[in-house]
Amino acid sequence: MSDLQNVAPELAAKIERLDALLDSIAARHADVKFASSLAAEDMLLTHAILSRGVKIGVFTLNTGRLHAETLGMLDRVRERYGYDIEQFHPQPAAVDEYAAAHGLNAFYESIDLRKRCCEIRKVEPLNRALAGVSAWVTGQRREQSVTRAELHEEEHDAARDIAKFNPLADWTEADVWAYLDAFDVPVNPLHARGYPSIGCEPCTRAIRPGEDSRAGRWWWESRDTKECGLHITTIPIAVSPESASA
Repeated sequence: MSDLQNVAPELAAKIERLDALLDSIAARHADVKFASSLAAEDMLLTHAILSRGVKIGVFTLNTGRLHAETLGMLDRVRERYGYDIEQFHPQPAAVDEYAAAHGLNAFYESIDLRKRCCEIRKVEPLNRALAGVSAWVTGQRREQSVTRAELHEEEHDAARDIAKFNPLADWTEADVWAYLDAFDVPVNPLHARGYPSIGCEPCTRAIRPGEDSRAGRWWWESRDTKECGLHITTIPIAVSPESASA
């Protein structure tokens, strides 16, 4: 378990449950992988996994359009935890074909073109990353946006026919930052500049006061279309408290 002396009792209980859940996931799925965006929630999970030696592999999708600050987190993880996060890149031919047919930044023109870009740069690399595994872990939270309000802690990823876990589903933004501060976890400097949710550089802006945490993602679209295709084909699975701490 983590050292919980310096955190509030409510958060300490969440951390204990998180640690137990991660241990349970690793025990149930020897090949499980964690998909990290290198943003706040995912750095929390990175710390929870690597600082305790939990047997969960960590990878990221290097889309080719990430902020320099985001890529810099790879070095910070290496320095802090002695771990090289595995990177999965888009297929160069697919990127070139899209740019030649539509233009490099055609994603601004329509939802279909935006989703096609996400398919090339994120979904296809994710499928390669998860090929042959039985489960994956994400840092999604219900509070992040309307598209995640019904998020479950354990789901079945129907698109890939594998288990999917969202250990932070019921965590608040305040919980996340209290954890990061308590354990001095490295964080992306873009967060301090008004970016609570960080994706590709041309598709992410700082949010305005009162906006939800994902308002800066694909800001030119309506709220109910703001997913890239990584998280849309899941079936919820009820998880009992006993199974989470098994």
